[in-house]
Amino acid sequence: MTSLSPSAQKVQDTLDRLGGSHQVVELAQTTRTSKEAAQAVGCTVEQIAKSILLKGQVTGTPVLVIASGPNRVSEGIIAAEIGEPVGKPDADYVLEKTGFVIGGVPPVGHVHPIHTFIDQDLLQYEEIWAAAGTPHAVFKLSPDDLVRLTGGKILPVK
Repeated sequence: MTSLSPSAQKVQDTLDRLGGSHQVVELAQTTRTSKEAAQAVGCTVEQIAKSILLKGQVTGTPVLVIASGPNRVSEGIIAAEIGEPVGKPDADYVLEKTGFVIGGVPPVGHVHPIHTFIDQDLLQYEEIWAAAGTPHAVFKLSPDDLVRLTGGKILPVK
């Protein structure tokens, strides 16, 4: 069995601790974008659970939105949920709050607890794929598992 990179292993360790049989895989091709990830694993772009980190503009609080690949997240919807405007943070903020680089932010395993919202569009699929710590690592799971693992609130995010 091939060993995982440190970031991907951190996600695998978190998944093991949370229970289930999810397996992180690292691929030669990049999975940085939803389209690249879908091509790499052989699913539709809609089945990619992309992680978008937003930042509260008043408090600086991180908010994670896990959206279906083609969906554009409405910052207004998220702002209404958390009670303050949100914006896109820079790469340093993402790394500081999650412990992962942009393009590889997983739904679990962050260095700090992060309030999470899950796109309701993901619920229609039997299986979805999420980032696993690097722009080359992913893991397969069900939408129910995503909700269980993250404690995320389901929302229409677009």
